[in-house]
Amino acid sequence: MTPDNGAARPTPAPRDGHTLPTADDLTAITEGRLPGLLGFRVTTVAATELTAELDIRPDLLAPNGYLHAATVVALADTACGFGCRVALPHGATGFTTLELKTSYLATAREGTLHAHAQLRHNGRQTQIWDATITDSTSRTLALFRCTQLILWPRT
Repeated sequence: MTPDNGAARPTPAPRDGHTLPTADDLTAITEGRLPGLLGFRVTTVAATELTAELDIRPDLLAPNGYLHAATVVALADTACGFGCRVALPHGATGFTTLELKTSYLATAREGTLHAHAQLRHNGRQTQIWDATITDSTSRTLALFRCTQLILWPRT
């Protein structure tokens, strides 16, 4: 891993005739940042939705032996954030999270977590994304919603 200065990493450009970056290209920009340290992987990319996953490891559990809530939030927020990056309106320079909420329905100790993020509101100033987090058996563990503020160049 090459150290960097913490600067923002641009969304990878589409290639090979695609209109969107690939799942592998998006996963690659997580290296050395929190999502990469957690093992976050993008699995599919579309214009208004994105799926991702991460494997549950002992170091992602809380002291009580169950999945740490922050692991779920990191997976959901990153999936929604990458979806927002892909869906930014032309001319926007980025986004930042304004609000997020997670409702936990179950927990897990092993297996793979899956996130399915979907764009619910696509405005000029904000986007709202929902994500459902499931386990390896497709059991819903959490419902997540975030509001993203779209950033524009200063004029």
